Amino acid sequence: MKLAILGSGGFGTAMALVAANAGHQVAMWGHDAQNTAAIARTRRNPRYLEDVELPPSVLVTTDFGAVLDDAFAALVAVPTQHVRAVLQAMAAAGALRAALPMVSLAKGLEQSTGMRPSEVIAEVAGDPEQVFVLSGPSHAEEVARAMPTTVVLAGHDPAMLQRLQTELSTAAFRIYRNADIVGVELCGALKNVMALAAGIADGLGCGDNTKAAILSRGIVEMTRYGRAHGADERTFQGLAGVGDLAVTAFSRHGRNRAFGERIGRGETMQQALAASPKVAEGVWTARVVAERAQALGVDMPIADAVCRVLYFGLPPHQAVRALMERDPKAEG
Repeated sequence: MKLAILGSGGFGTAMALVAANAGHQVAMWGHDAQNTAAIARTRRNPRYLEDVELPPSVLVTTDFGAVLDDAFAALVAVPTQHVRAVLQAMAAAGALRAALPMVSLAKGLEQSTGMRPSEVIAEVAGDPEQVFVLSGPSHAEEVARAMPTTVVLAGHDPAMLQRLQTELSTAAFRIYRNADIVGVELCGALKNVMALAAGIADGLGCGDNTKAAILSRGIVEMTRYGRAHGADERTFQGLAGVGDLAVTAFSRHGRNRAFGERIGRGETMQQALAASPKVAEGVWTARVVAERAQALGVDMPIADAVCRVLYFGLPPHQAVRALMERDPKAEG
């Protein structure tokens, strides 16, 4: 069975390895011609994953058709802000087949519309029933090395959901099913904002107590936002929510945490962006979430503080102080 991987970044490369280990024919598309050719030649992707080698059987190319032709499903491993443009180009080239199952691996919200990646995919590809979301605690650096990883796959078509679960599972990559595509996807987006807050606290030297408070109150904010969008609250207590939030906020691989740490140490957003070779999706999601939460009347003080630090010049130490000085209230 052939699986298409759209995107040759860290997670796209890691999932190419998972699919190959599951016994599938794999074709991976990359947008950068020079980098893609180098990966195809050397079988390595040092820009994102050092010391990980792709097997010779994995096709690596910039050719839409070669990747998508005869594919059983496509895994969309493109950064959120580029999902629309990439799929529009593939659709314009006639490469997107009708009713092709597409699995979003992106964790963010489109800045220009506030849409979830699966909504963008459905809008361009045209079949929301065949759009799925894979999320959970899954750093590419560990997935690529076959370290035991457990994630969640969400979608509306039960039969295809179960088939994808079976086809993508390996001895080291365990998948649970979930019908709550909204909740799973919002968890993946919102946890990045909270990880930025945790990183800012790290940069300020606030300590473990502060980070624990941010994460425990952060999951409350995430759940409130999800509830306002019709998500199942239970999703936020599982792998996609608490699990992914924990790994992103504590791990040395957490790019959003690392980005926040730079901000906490005094760098501007522009300086941190210039110094960060990998995409920190939470930077773009923070503003979308803060604005939509305000419009919906959802109380999200941590997300709002992150937005004001990144976009409105609020000094990080003042943001922490403002959170600590909020009116006393009952927990909930």
